[in-house]
Amino acid sequence: MPTPDFILELRRHLGTSPLWLSGVTAVVVRGDEVLLQRRADNGAVTPFTGIIDPGEEPAVAAEREVLEETGVVARATRLAWVHALPEITYDNGDRSSYLDLVFRCEWVSGEPYPADGEAAEVWWQPIAELERAGMERSTHLERVRSALADEREARFER
Repeated sequence: MPTPDFILELRRHLGTSPLWLSGVTAVVVRGDEVLLQRRADNGAVTPFTGIIDPGEEPAVAAEREVLEETGVVARATRLAWVHALPEITYDNGDRSSYLDLVFRCEWVSGEPYPADGEAAEVWWQPIAELERAGMERSTHLERVRSALADEREARFER
């Protein structure tokens, strides 16, 4: 999915100045498997992430991102982790920081495929073999682990 229109409009006024944005990470679980992707832009193995649209409920954003990127219908069942990500500078010079809301989502229906071009491939990874999935960026593995934990309350940082 390309950059949302509301961000393009902000960038028109702010240039590459830092933006503080709200985002979601959706960790989709089906039995003893978790849905992962290899991103088309950088080859990273990750769960599914995206920006929350203005006025959109975060859980709905997590479900929307999964559907848009994989064709899978998932239902957000638990907020697992709330944390701030360090500032990112994109190739075009745009700078952003994200408040990331990690949701555990349960698979409802559909077989995954790279639906919108953001993913080069998508697959079900056995949870027991999560370390072999190739998630180089430790925060992605930590997000998945937080969603898989048997905690009732969301984790947050201080």
